[in-house]
Amino acid sequence: MHEASLVQNIFDILESKFTEEELETLESIDLQVGLLSNVEPLLMKSAFEAVKSSIDKYQDVKLNMEVVDVEIFCDNCDTNSTINNYKFACAHCGQPNNNVIKGMELLIKRVHFSGEQEVTGLT
Repeated sequence: MHEASLVQNIFDILESKFTEEELETLESIDLQVGLLSNVEPLLMKSAFEAVKSSIDKYQDVKLNMEVVDVEIFCDNCDTNSTINNYKFACAHCGQPNNNVIKGMELLIKRVHFSGEQEVTGLT
C-alpha cells in the first residue's frame, strides 16, 4: 500500500518545516487529494491511522481530506468543465479533451496547531 509511504512523506515534510515544539502542538492536517492522484482516500485514512499510531507525538493528530474533482480547460470554447465518470470531453461543446487543470493534486493545504495557529500551502 503506497499510501503508508505517502503518509510518512507528509510527516517528513512537516518535520522539515517545523520545530519539535511546534509539532508537539499539531492538531490536524488538511490534505487535498485529486481524483487523478492515484490515492484512494479511504486507504489514505487507514494508512494515516496506522502510521500515526507508531509515532507518539502524532497520536492525537487528525487528517482532513478534501477530494478534488477533475477539471479540464477547453481551448475550443474557452471554458472549464468538471469531468464526470472519467468522460474527458468538454461539457459545453462536447469536444474530447485531456487538458487537465485540476484533479491531480496531493497537497498539504493547511496544518492546524493548538492555540489557533495554522499554516497554509506547505507543498
